[in-house]
Amino acid sequence: MQPESSNSSDLIYGLNDRPQPLAAILAALQHVLASFVGIITPPLVIGSALGLTAHLPYLISMALMVSGVGTFIQARRPFGIGAGMICLQGTSFAFLGAVLSAGFLVKQRGGSPEDILAMIFGVCFFGALVQIVLSRFIGQLRRVITPLVTGIVITLIGISLIKVGITDLGGGFNSADFGAPGNLALGAFVLLTIILLNRSNTPWVRLSAIIIGLVLGSVAAWFSGKLVPQPLPDLPLVSLPIPFKFGFNFDWSAFLPVALIYLISTIETVGDLTANCMLARQPISGPSYINRLKGGVLGDGISCLIAATFSAFPNTTFAQNNGVIQLTGVASRYVGLYIGAVLFCLGLFPLIGAILQQIPKPVLGGATLVMFGSVAAAGVRILAQAPLDRRSMLIIATSFGVGLGIAAQPNLLHLLPKLVQNLFDSAITSGGLTAILMCLLLPESKTVAQPDVHLPKSEPIEQV
Repeated sequence: MQPESSNSSDLIYGLNDRPQPLAAILAALQHVLASFVGIITPPLVIGSALGLTAHLPYLISMALMVSGVGTFIQARRPFGIGAGMICLQGTSFAFLGAVLSAGFLVKQRGGSPEDILAMIFGVCFFGALVQIVLSRFIGQLRRVITPLVTGIVITLIGISLIKVGITDLGGGFNSADFGAPGNLALGAFVLLTIILLNRSNTPWVRLSAIIIGLVLGSVAAWFSGKLVPQPLPDLPLVSLPIPFKFGFNFDWSAFLPVALIYLISTIETVGDLTANCMLARQPISGPSYINRLKGGVLGDGISCLIAATFSAFPNTTFAQNNGVIQLTGVASRYVGLYIGAVLFCLGLFPLIGAILQQIPKPVLGGATLVMFGSVAAAGVRILAQAPLDRRSMLIIATSFGVGLGIAAQPNLLHLLPKLVQNLFDSAITSGGLTAILMCLLLPESKTVAQPDVHLPKSEPIEQV
């Protein structure tokens, strides 16, 4: 089939064009390169924070494998599930805070690593059902969760995660040499490398900035003695997915914060799908557009359901693939099938996870500090698109005050019931719920019309 040239000179291959296999594979590899670090970083961060290092190779394998399956579903759109576009599915940074809270909840009770993972995947499984239900009500949902609320929550997510990044930069949780000059120098080196590469005029240098930063940082750590390669564990050559490998558990106090993030993630996905439609020269209004949004959000929910079943953390539609589409001019959904196949094949080999697990904490911290800061910056960008009148400023001020205040003084709620403590001790949930309630309760000024803002996605690699 010949490329669609009638739609736009910007596109080499339109949405329904079929590139030759070699061209499709090359385009798919570019998407994988742009998203690979974003997929594997959340398991690395969660695993190191919760003491799950023994299971990290398997968790990384499952993250890659499930991302491949989810991406394939989005592109193929079986039974109306998926957007029918290149919607690369990857592990979401937005869930990190809520997932870590659930993990620490079990850890404080004396639970084993397997108990921690059983709880995390149990609450994420039911959370995915929330997103699947929400996919049927996209039009009504966008009236409740406005750009103002989304911007506040995403900014709080980024600010909350920065603590995780800076802790790794210093050497990691409970590190004996935390804050040592060598750790700070390594983290600063990776941070500066990513910043300098990101300022390059060469597009692919910018897209690869984080991967290059991690590689150069690991080499520097090796020369300085901070990285001593360990013998690879005795792992099977191929990692086969096992449903609920670590068991299944559930707790309401752990579930509610996760459910709130699924709500916000749904709105983020709508913004990303809208941008994807624009790049692929598809309608951004009317019944076909709404059906594509419903299918795409449903695809996200199914992808998260599969992720929780096979021991991967919640997925979302990555935004950086929109940048790759714009850069390459390839919007063919058939490329999405190749992307899914490549990611699935990478996930089959647990040795990849075992090698990545050895990245020193300061090196990883230098990279994640930029990535998490970019999440906060993306939230600020969304807020800038909302009309910042007196009502909006009051909502922003109160939400940030409550969220960041509770995060700074976690003992504030220690005399309240345990359920209240577990639900509101996070800046994301306390600040996010404050924003939602205030938006519902405070009447909107009749003189200021709410614009129809298409929300940009906040995945960090796109912003770096």
